[in-house]
Amino acid sequence: MGSPDEPRYIAVEGPLGVGKTSLARALVTEFRARAVLDRPDENPFLRKFYQDPARYAFSTQIFFLLSRYRQQRELARLDLSTQATVADYLFAKDGIFAQATLSPEEFELYQEISRLLDLDLPRPGLVVYLEARPDVLLGRLRKRGWDYERGVGSAYVKRIAEAFRQFFHYYEETPLLVVNCSDIDFVERGGDFADLINEIRGMRQGVQHYIPLGSR
Repeated sequence: MGSPDEPRYIAVEGPLGVGKTSLARALVTEFRARAVLDRPDENPFLRKFYQDPARYAFSTQIFFLLSRYRQQRELARLDLSTQATVADYLFAKDGIFAQATLSPEEFELYQEISRLLDLDLPRPGLVVYLEARPDVLLGRLRKRGWDYERGVGSAYVKRIAEAFRQFFHYYEETPLLVVNCSDIDFVERGGDFADLINEIRGMRQGVQHYIPLGSR
């Protein structure tokens, strides 16, 4: 990132299938940044969760929480001013899934653990929140073809998308760029990506909504 006013740490967020990791990788290349990427394949409970959510939701969320905590602790030891950083998740996002999948008692315990872990973690200079219609999200999940997601239905996709929408409606912790990406492709269409880069470079404080021309 060239300008000192540009965020040194960007987190890309959004619901299942919205394209977080693909965009994060593109931003890593654009800004010559270090990548901090989620590693869902390393979670031994994830496949079991999709088969039996009630039984494995808590184990799945705790594994994700601790895995992301370790990554963020490593990041906290680095000097973020020397190199830009792009992550394909926001640490707080884990709680979105937890609230949507855990029982009230499990979620209360989860929150206690999460609050303790979150005390000294680095905060992004900008969060880019990608949103899309549930039918688009489901189509993208089907297209990427991860075998353990084959049983994911439209009801679950809608529930998670709504949980993200509610979370970011009240989000005020960092500058937030909300991007409607239902009808655009930042990876395949260079013009879409270039326009988004301009929005990111011009982002300052508060919340900004970006509705690309292709989405109107």
